[in-house]
Amino acid sequence: MTPKERFIAALERKSPSGRVPHFELVFFLTMEAFGKVHPSQRRYSQWDQMSDSERRLHLEDIADLYIATADTYDHDAIFIHCVEGMDQEGDMTRLIDVIREKSGDQYFIMTHGDATYALPGGDKLCEFIYRLADEPEVVKADAERNVDAALEKAAIFARHGGLDGFALCSDYCFNDNPFLSPAHFGEFITPYLKKLTAGYRKMGFYVIKHTDGNIMPILDQLIECGPHALHSLDPQGGVDIAEVKKLVGDKVCLIGNVSCSMLDSGTDDEVVASARYALENGMPNGGYIFSTSNCVYTGMRLERYNLMLDTWREFGNY
Repeated sequence: MTPKERFIAALERKSPSGRVPHFELVFFLTMEAFGKVHPSQRRYSQWDQMSDSERRLHLEDIADLYIATADTYDHDAIFIHCVEGMDQEGDMTRLIDVIREKSGDQYFIMTHGDATYALPGGDKLCEFIYRLADEPEVVKADAERNVDAALEKAAIFARHGGLDGFALCSDYCFNDNPFLSPAHFGEFITPYLKKLTAGYRKMGFYVIKHTDGNIMPILDQLIECGPHALHSLDPQGGVDIAEVKKLVGDKVCLIGNVSCSMLDSGTDDEVVASARYALENGMPNGGYIFSTSNCVYTGMRLERYNLMLDTWREFGNY
């Protein structure tokens, strides 16, 4: 099976042959690994002034970096970012084309596609909560427009071809609880997440719903919305992959659960234990993709990520 085929098999809750599929939502350590700035951290202030050939060279450089990351760290999927300064639709579709030209249909390609309300920053949280109380219908109308706009953009990708799915990256949860009560979540987020997911699926896209933190009080609503997979099953938020597998493993693919806190500040033995726990409880009956409980973020030690991968290579085989 190709990496893409293995990844899709897991999304469809099957057991791929061989090793458990693996990817990271973002691998930020490209400077340490390859001596190049990660695409999401680049900014092209004069993109519109470049010649077509110069833009093409930049797109090729970005594509090469994504492919090198996937090749080096055995990722089955590539998550592409819209670089600041580029045209979101036109340049993103061209980037997809370049990746496909260079790697064929080898990798599952996805991009960000969430349009639902996320946990606001600390300076905006109170303002958002006031709006829920003072103008709930306006908040809902805005949510509807945001989803409609996202689906219009997705239709461009669908017509163009080459993109396999979307990762919905709006975070909903603190480590202790969601930022809204389950009742408010059901009023202001669930209907719009359900519409967004259904729209993507109707166009033939796979949908991965990401959120950190404690998802357990809203797990049933997330499943109700119909994503193919949940990421990142955050142990720092008290999410136990064994419990989630028991509750919803027959309904959704699970991705993640290797503790970033252990990768950051734990011992080597704790890293191995966290990786093995995720594998042992995620793998049975398929429907599991191995990854960290967030991403490989700036500041993480590369040798710790390599240790996690060594554990996966040894114990993550069907």
